[in-house]
Amino acid sequence: MGKITSDVIQQEAQTLTEDDTMVYVQVFLYLQVLDLLTTLVGFKLGISEASPFIRSLLHFGPSFAVAASKIVAVCLAGICVGLHRSYLVRWINYWFAGLVIWNLFNILLA
Repeated sequence: MGKITSDVIQQEAQTLTEDDTMVYVQVFLYLQVLDLLTTLVGFKLGISEASPFIRSLLHFGPSFAVAASKIVAVCLAGICVGLHRSYLVRWINYWFAGLVIWNLFNILLA
């Protein structure tokens, strides 16, 4: 099972073009902005933060906490691209898309 998974990942990594990588990075950056904005709106509405990392930074202020998490996320994505692991950025885009939907859902319920 591990060999099959490894082969699939290697094949996927080799088939990504530079254009594909740019699209994944652009979508990633767009999702980071959406997450930042929806999180800050959620804070304004009194919604609590679920992320332990951001919660630990909240004593510096909500804007700083969320901005710091976005800086870390962009740095990690840059490392993935630099190490030719752009497929990881594509995978994490699904996570952040779900996170933005989660934020919007919570905003609607607030």
